[in-house]
Amino acid sequence: MRTLAHLSDLHFDRVDQRVLEALRRRVKALAPDLVVISGDLTQRARAHQFRAARAFLDSLPKPQVVVPGNHDVPLYNVLARFVAPLAGYRRVIGGNVEPGFVDEEIAVLGVNTARSFVFKGGRVSDSQLARVCEALGRLRGPCTRIVVSHHPAAALEKLADCGVDVFISGHHHATRTAQRRIGQMSVLVVEAGTASSQRTRAEPNAFNLLRIASGRIEIDHYALRGDNFTRAACEAFARKRDAWEREDSA
Repeated sequence: MRTLAHLSDLHFDRVDQRVLEALRRRVKALAPDLVVISGDLTQRARAHQFRAARAFLDSLPKPQVVVPGNHDVPLYNVLARFVAPLAGYRRVIGGNVEPGFVDEEIAVLGVNTARSFVFKGGRVSDSQLARVCEALGRLRGPCTRIVVSHHPAAALEKLADCGVDVFISGHHHATRTAQRRIGQMSVLVVEAGTASSQRTRAEPNAFNLLRIASGRIEIDHYALRGDNFTRAACEAFARKRDAWEREDSA
């Protein structure tokens, strides 16, 4: 079994340091096998915001898979937005905006959905789809295949055709889990709320912990209560006859 901590929408420069410390404390205590950050590390893609995000990432367990979001593309610096939209991200967070992690139990592939020509939305190009499908096609054995991006359900139909089991994202600042049937394929879609931003919406700061075994996934939803992140809910899904089915969970 592998455990995966899924954080999203950090929005550095709009964070409460007490929330950040509680988040760091809980994630370190959970000691996940992998930490995934699904975009929007910064509020406005400024250098000091990237540096603060980098310091936070350095304080979390490794390894990590981190992808950018639309807030990691400059908004007001028009030249940077269209000439080198992820230059700041690449300098400080990582040169690879589509990293991955593969072992004998899980394969996690990052996909960058941030684009210069849209302010909030995102998309996946044909070349990105081809890269994901090629990478998944090289995998052998029964590992769980996971794709992570910032924007939910970007090109989900085409990704399902490539054999993706789980699609992880953020963007909406809302915790959501659903099984999506696409043709003959079934994909488990997992969204995380904002882990640390002060711009919460209908729920408090939150993140997910996925416990992944062959053919079964449990998802613990952690939410901020007072000065601590505590388990607010748990969902479980099992793959039966090529479909994810919800199970009763503790």
